[in-house]
Amino acid sequence: MIFLTTLPLFWIMISASRGGHWGAWMPSSISAFEGTCVSIPCRFDFPDELRPAVVHGVWYFNSPYPKNYPPVVFKSRTQVVHESFQGRSRLLGDLGLRNCTLLLSTLSPELGGKYYFRGDLGGYNQYTFSEHSVLDIINTPNIVVPPEVVAGSEVEVSCMVPDNCPELRPELSWLGHEGLGEPTVLGRLREDEGTWVQVSLLHFVPTREANGHRLGCQAAFPNTTLQFEGYASLDVKYPPVIVEMNSSVEAIEGSHVSLLCGADSNPLPLLTWMRDGMVLREAVAESLYLDLEEVTPGEDGIYACLAENAYGQDNRTVELSVMYAPWKPTVNGTVVAVEGETVSILCSTQSNPDPILTIFKEKQILATIIYESQLQLELPAVTPEDDGEYWCVAENQYGQTATAFNLSVEFAPIILLESHCAAARDTVQCLCVVKSNPEPSVAFELPSRNVTVNETEREFVYSERSGLLLTSILTLRGQAQAPPRVICTSRNLYGTQSLELPFQGAHRLMWAKIGPVGAVVAFAILIAIVCYITQTRRKKNVTENPSFSAGDNPHVLYTPEFRISGAPDKYESREVSTRESH
Repeated sequence: MIFLTTLPLFWIMISASRGGHWGAWMPSSISAFEGTCVSIPCRFDFPDELRPAVVHGVWYFNSPYPKNYPPVVFKSRTQVVHESFQGRSRLLGDLGLRNCTLLLSTLSPELGGKYYFRGDLGGYNQYTFSEHSVLDIINTPNIVVPPEVVAGSEVEVSCMVPDNCPELRPELSWLGHEGLGEPTVLGRLREDEGTWVQVSLLHFVPTREANGHRLGCQAAFPNTTLQFEGYASLDVKYPPVIVEMNSSVEAIEGSHVSLLCGADSNPLPLLTWMRDGMVLREAVAESLYLDLEEVTPGEDGIYACLAENAYGQDNRTVELSVMYAPWKPTVNGTVVAVEGETVSILCSTQSNPDPILTIFKEKQILATIIYESQLQLELPAVTPEDDGEYWCVAENQYGQTATAFNLSVEFAPIILLESHCAAARDTVQCLCVVKSNPEPSVAFELPSRNVTVNETEREFVYSERSGLLLTSILTLRGQAQAPPRVICTSRNLYGTQSLELPFQGAHRLMWAKIGPVGAVVAFAILIAIVCYITQTRRKKNVTENPSFSAGDNPHVLYTPEFRISGAPDKYESREVSTRESH
């Protein structure tokens, strides 16, 4: 934009070239509104030595060569012009003063084109100048918007219209500028090549809401009906703002989840979905979906959407909560303890929402907690009764799961009161029932005979373990005399206990005391007694009343016919007898 204070280069060249050679100066291009007029400024020169009496001139349209018969726009000798220019053209300049300025009126689109001037000094002194002016017939004002309009930064928009018609002067006004700012009219300005423009400026600070706003400029010519309007849409650049995004999302494990992020920006933003710093999906778009198929608890967490362009960025997050049934509980803690110790057992799981945790034993609830992922069970001073199987159960509205675990309480042997001896005819059976953990060793002592029989001597002792109970049975045969005293001793690494086994009546078979195998064992004993009587009658060399003697290491005789019901073959019960010492 050139202001009035600048002297056009065009006129400087005219002044410097006077008195030289053939030459012409005019604007290379000029514009005017349809229906108005235009003044094409023009000056020419010729050699001084020619000194013509009269100077004539001709304006041609679109061609400089007369032999091509171009349309004559103006001719000073004859005033004969082409029909398109009749009543529309006249010379404003004085050819004698080397001024060839042309005025065209009532402009129409067909008058747009190239205009050439030919100097006629008489005779052969005629010259068509190659310099020419291109006329552009327009019907809209020119709105000039800066190449980059950024929200928040002041911008200047100008409206420029040609003002080259001396008969009609345009007046400018802005359309649709409400809320943007008040216009400033600079007035009539002269351009470098001698043409004129009217300029109006509009200063404002655009916002993102102004993007796409249609701004107009109107050129009106007073005392006429001529009005011309031009429009420009504002392309306001601004950073992204995320305007659409899911709120917190809850989804059941295995379901489909779609997360949406939409942003407003100009230009379009680069949208990126991220989780824990990892890019999951990105695209240049207004909105971007992140689809998660068959979500798992591992996809639970915070998801971030980042929107960015050259003018800034924005980001927001959304929490995805995956709902699922409790995982199988894990148990960490003491599983083996010594009687009297404090036992601490931690049961933990993972679920969403947090579960109800319960620890129970034999259908008895020992501890429970609501909406927590861990449950601590404290057992102070454990006893043998605390030994056994426990269950930790976790449940929420999406399912239930459980884990079983065993607590093993180790303690010194306890010989139960149901331990006793029973005699039937010449057979004595002693039952020693021991509760212990770990498994104890059991020995039967006959103090009067200075004999000790332990469970390794399976010819005389049969043992069976069930849970914490160890049942040992000692069988003595050939006891016609008074039954001997029997002491049961049990020991493990935590201690030793001994008990003299009391005798019960001869008609009460103790096998009924030891469980479901008692009846079978009683029957086996009866068979063994019958076999024993039969065998002794056949053996004449055997003493009629065999018994344990008081001597050390008595000789033992074995009778293979007798078996203990329920015991393996290799654990056959043997008849025990001794010979009298001589």
